[in-house]
Amino acid sequence: MPLINVYLRQGTTPEFRHLVSEAVHKSMVDVLKIPQDDQFHVFHEVAPEDFVIQPVAFGLRRNGERAMFIQLLFNQRTPEQKTELFQAIVANLRLYADVPEEDVMMVVLETARENWWAAGRVVNPDTGYDERMAVPS
Repeated sequence: MPLINVYLRQGTTPEFRHLVSEAVHKSMVDVLKIPQDDQFHVFHEVAPEDFVIQPVAFGLRRNGERAMFIQLLFNQRTPEQKTELFQAIVANLRLYADVPEEDVMMVVLETARENWWAAGRVVNPDTGYDERMAVPS
């Protein structure tokens, strides 16, 4: 049950937020093989004066109007899976919502499987995975 927080400047449209959500979710399904119905995204629109980033950071020009911070919370994954996920999210955000990669900042917060709960979810106690998910080898 990944939980995704997306922080944006105030004033985005519901359609834009939906496209961002779909881009992130498709990436999670394709890369992490989460179930299609395992979508929990929360959007936080922040007043422009409270969304502070430098116009050039890490040597890249940032377009502050479209910039977003994406916080991904899920259980532990390999470094390779996280790299693939970051790449997929950036590609899908460009494809679905026309967001350039320079405007996307992401962070993964990992937590132990036993720290998640959702009614109706069936977790295999031996693997810690939802019964609908393939266990990585």
